[in-house]
Amino acid sequence: MMEGWNTYTLEQACERIYSGGTPSTKYPEYWNGNLKWLSSGETSQRFIYDTERKITQEGVNNSSTKLAKKGCTVIATAGQGYTRGQASFLMTDTYMNQSVIACKANENVVLPLYLFYNLNNRYEEFRLLSDGTSTRGGLSGWILKRMDINLPPLDVQAEVVSILYSIDQKIEENERINKNLADQSQAILTHFMDVYQCEFQPLSDIADIIDCLHSKKPNSEKDSSYQLIQLDNIRDDGFLDMSACKYMISAEDYRNWTRKCEIREGDCVITNVGRIGAVSQAPAGVKAAMGRNMTCIRLKDDIKLNAYLITTLLSKHMKRQIESNTDEGTIMGALNVKNIPKLLLPIFVPTRMSELERLLFPIRKQIEYNNIQNQILSQTRDTLLPRLMSGEIDISNVEL
Repeated sequence: MMEGWNTYTLEQACERIYSGGTPSTKYPEYWNGNLKWLSSGETSQRFIYDTERKITQEGVNNSSTKLAKKGCTVIATAGQGYTRGQASFLMTDTYMNQSVIACKANENVVLPLYLFYNLNNRYEEFRLLSDGTSTRGGLSGWILKRMDINLPPLDVQAEVVSILYSIDQKIEENERINKNLADQSQAILTHFMDVYQCEFQPLSDIADIIDCLHSKKPNSEKDSSYQLIQLDNIRDDGFLDMSACKYMISAEDYRNWTRKCEIREGDCVITNVGRIGAVSQAPAGVKAAMGRNMTCIRLKDDIKLNAYLITTLLSKHMKRQIESNTDEGTIMGALNVKNIPKLLLPIFVPTRMSELERLLFPIRKQIEYNNIQNQILSQTRDTLLPRLMSGEIDISNVEL
């Protein structure tokens, strides 16, 4: 261990470690109030400013939910997929459910943000610990309290936090800019639809619809350079994030999974199940195979409307159509491939279409650029994080 570092249990490093609860859904008066209430699925966010659901004071009084204060680190103890073991930092006070554990730092021992980065770095460790006795996993407060945490002096912690949090702030600023840009693009499309005459024409008029390969998912290959797109790569903001999930396959499997199409710049990929209708557009430089439960939307060769296409596919107008075209014959529901070509787009006269694309193109390119910058920043942070937490690198040598 580095000089000046000390080992504590997590219980010693925290003033309190505790979980919450859920008001009964049988009582409507417990819900839709003005008090934030956090579920385990929301720990996919690094920093939590708000929650999807709200509860009332009556709901608090009649349940085992507990308040986690701003500055706490929260950890998901259960949840679907990759949720269990995720750690987030609270930027607001919130009540929480029983599948979330809050850790309030003892600031004489550990800075709140340093505690977050340490626990965030231990996701894989938490996953192993939570492989346990029940179907939802066995990560608990009892286990967490007895875990060791190695800590440098507080002044060193402050320098580490300064480095890592500055990166996260840059990422959040880019996300705020992108949200504003996306709103601008939708406002432009809405303005055109309000002011100029258009005809609603099927998507198949301007794009080819290419179904995924309906075969067993190929095995992953560690040392491959061929990527198969997964649902986690398709972000709700319209950016196909190839770094979000890297599922690599063999060259032979890649040839098989690209025989219908190879995803390339400008292609849009839409989900058919689960997050039905989530759509993203491939940025410059992307070449990948398309995985299961998704469909490619590729503009015809003579159509140059990349920015218009993704903007329209992300619009409220399109979301309403997708909802009405979703089959409810299965438990999850599905967007049937045969319905995608029938989705109606607002088509203006050629000069208006060119004008619209000219206005939207730089906005979408800036969004793409910011997202790629965030990929680089995230990779830098994630490379530094374990080395800073272990004291492997000297913080005085880190330049950003």
